[in-house]
Amino acid sequence: MMPAITAWRSRLSVRLFVILLLTNVVIGGSIYMFISHSMDRGFAEYLEQTQQERIELISSDLVSAYAAEGNWDWMKSRRNWGRIVHSQAPPDRFEIPPGANLNRPQDYMLRDTRGQRLNGPPRPIPGMQFKDLILDGEKIGELGYLPVSEFLRRGKDQYLERQSRNLTTIILSSTFASLLAAAGIAWWLGHRVRDLASGASRLSSGDYATRLPVRGRDELSRLAGDFNALAQTLETNRDSRQRWVSDISHELRTPLAVLKGEIEAMQDGIRPMSQDSLGSLEQEVDALNRLVSDLRLLAQSDAGTLEAWREPLELDAQLNDSLDDLRGWLEDSGIQLETDIQLPLRVQGDMQRLHQLWSNLASNTRAYTDSPGKLKVSLLREAASPGDGAGHPGWAVVRWEDSSPGVPDAELAHLTERLYRVENSRNRSSGGSGLGLSIASALVSAHDGELVPGQSSLGGLRWDIRLPLLST
Repeated sequence: MMPAITAWRSRLSVRLFVILLLTNVVIGGSIYMFISHSMDRGFAEYLEQTQQERIELISSDLVSAYAAEGNWDWMKSRRNWGRIVHSQAPPDRFEIPPGANLNRPQDYMLRDTRGQRLNGPPRPIPGMQFKDLILDGEKIGELGYLPVSEFLRRGKDQYLERQSRNLTTIILSSTFASLLAAAGIAWWLGHRVRDLASGASRLSSGDYATRLPVRGRDELSRLAGDFNALAQTLETNRDSRQRWVSDISHELRTPLAVLKGEIEAMQDGIRPMSQDSLGSLEQEVDALNRLVSDLRLLAQSDAGTLEAWREPLELDAQLNDSLDDLRGWLEDSGIQLETDIQLPLRVQGDMQRLHQLWSNLASNTRAYTDSPGKLKVSLLREAASPGDGAGHPGWAVVRWEDSSPGVPDAELAHLTERLYRVENSRNRSSGGSGLGLSIASALVSAHDGELVPGQSSLGGLRWDIRLPLLST
């Protein structure tokens, strides 16, 4: 199993690494293409705009100088020509490549109205364009200049190649850093997933003591916490099942041993086969019958098939009737019954199952309350809490309190566990089979209610049986 887990973990790490690698490559390539295109386009637009501005300014300076001098004789000086051209140098917003310098006087040409060269290159440069110089509506000459395409043809390739190299270096450095991060993330996730897979493997093989370390507060940490909770539940259920089987075996062995002993005594002639002997056998058979019936009811509750034919009923009337039937039986054991059942409350319930519930609680009181003792049963109404949801009608609460002895607080949560007895030394005659309160809890759950233990004001045990009220 472990080699398969290791191989699976390796494949997961490799896949994760490849996915992150491809993602970084795609993002880096997209950024490179976008920046390259933007740089190319922005560089050309900048040169074109700058050139147009310079042509207008140079033209304006030439026209103003012509108006002041009255002729072009002064412009035949290369010094004056250079001063005019250099006076309108553009700001260095971009790094200008050598071939695309807009400030060179030899890239501009001045001609008079007859087309005669006044300054600039000896002859027009191929591709040169000319702009008319106008003064008071009359043409006084022409300014020749190179279009942006000619400048770019000279230095664009070298410039963009250098910028591309710089950009490529940046992208490759970023990609390398991303690869290191991807490798680290892949290793980290692979390590965490390997722990989960290894733990799941041990859990599936029956090692319910397996626990995973919980590191941090991320999703994997929460998953590890849920895994530990699952392992704890499985371990608890396994221990409970083992204890359940052991306790059931003990409960069945005792009446069977009594039956076998009495039958052997009658076979050996030690005990006569009389009505008393047969009556004793019948009692043991009845005890086995009750135990099997209780186990069947709990099995139905676990499977969700416990039958409860629920219908609207008056809980106060049903509770009074059941307690009247149980009063004499309790008084025979020295337990005085006191009731405070005055509220008319309606619930959705099964009359027979509710009677069985009250009988089980009364049996528990009769078995464990010292004589003379007291049992007080009250019926209360409890308003719904925000956690019950909107529109909840509230609860009918049957409070069942008996006198001493009490139950330690640490034992209260275990009282409804099957075959659980607070006092392990109690035998079956005093403590019963240990299934009564488990059955009571199952019957309350069948009515969508809650069975809550607590300390009684009379010195014994208190049960709050909370049943949802019937919506009006």
